Amino acid sequence: MSDLFEGADVIFSYSRAQAIADGVLIDITEIAREAGFKVPVAITRTAWADCVEWSEATQQRKRTVQDENGRLWDVVYMANFEARRNAGRSRVTFTVYRVPAEGRGIVPKPATLVAHVGPGDQGEPVITIMQPGED
Repeated sequence: MSDLFEGADVIFSYSRAQAIADGVLIDITEIAREAGFKVPVAITRTAWADCVEWSEATQQRKRTVQDENGRLWDVVYMANFEARRNAGRSRVTFTVYRVPAEGRGIVPKPATLVAHVGPGDQGEPVITIMQPGED
């Protein structure tokens, strides 16, 4: 069986390393390893903004006990919990409760995220945490 694209020119490629360098993905491997992950983990900028990001200005406005480290830990812990519960699946959906940074409320609201295992730049397994509509 021949490869349909054999000898074809690559029109465009965008590596995971480029996405991390550009800030489209944020490498969270270090804290993810603390939570039990054994492969590199990154989170999309959109998922980060919704579930992790927490500035000093937000803290002053909300006046609630929150910080980025705690919010990030909640995300990786829940991702790891769901990944272990669904071992063998390449894509799992999980919920994390977070106080939305936008608006005035301080009541935690659910956010749905997806953890996807796929190939990295060299074909190695990597995990990307994202919102359901992202890929």
